[in-house]
Amino acid sequence: MNTDLGNYRKSYEKQELLLEDTPENPLELFQKWFFDVDKFFPEIETNAMTISTLGLDGFPKNRVVLLKKFTYEGFIFYTNYKSEKGKAIENNPNVCLSFFWHGAERQIIIKGKAKKIADNLSDGYFESRPRGSQLGAMVSNQSEILESREALEEKLVALEKAYEGKEIPRPDFWGGFLVEPVEIEFWQGRPNRLHDRIRYSLTPEFDWVKNRLSP
Repeated sequence: MNTDLGNYRKSYEKQELLLEDTPENPLELFQKWFFDVDKFFPEIETNAMTISTLGLDGFPKNRVVLLKKFTYEGFIFYTNYKSEKGKAIENNPNVCLSFFWHGAERQIIIKGKAKKIADNLSDGYFESRPRGSQLGAMVSNQSEILESREALEEKLVALEKAYEGKEIPRPDFWGGFLVEPVEIEFWQGRPNRLHDRIRYSLTPEFDWVKNRLSP
């Protein structure tokens, strides 16, 4: 196989990102971009983000998860703590989050440190999930080798019977992570690959410093 993709290219011409138009806190710009994309590009799953971790085998790995909350503290997502990503974060909390909203020709890259959120916060979100999602969290030994699809579905049926008419408790191996950002970069596609890139870096005094980067 020899597939040449050298002629695959797209011209980015929709918007611009000027340093003088950016707020002092990057979370404010994130919020603006997020809701702009959510409003004007409904076909995009706006809260889908890629998280990169360094695995126990020494290799980095990316996968898509869903952002469930963001505040001035950072970005929250939920997962199985015993999954591959959960174990990787426990071993090395330095992670990278990224959003690519192709319709808006925008990308955000976030470097930060992940930590578990309080149990009561995970409890609250778990209770808000659809019942099927609650059972799914209990059924899946995420990232472990699975004997068969049938075995997974049989386990689900057994749990449905066991909890019929009962409240489903959050399993202790499932919950949220908060990613506290130390660097956030905003990328706006521009013509001729001369893209706009604004990077915010957190100082030891917990102030944000922003700079324009060369594309």
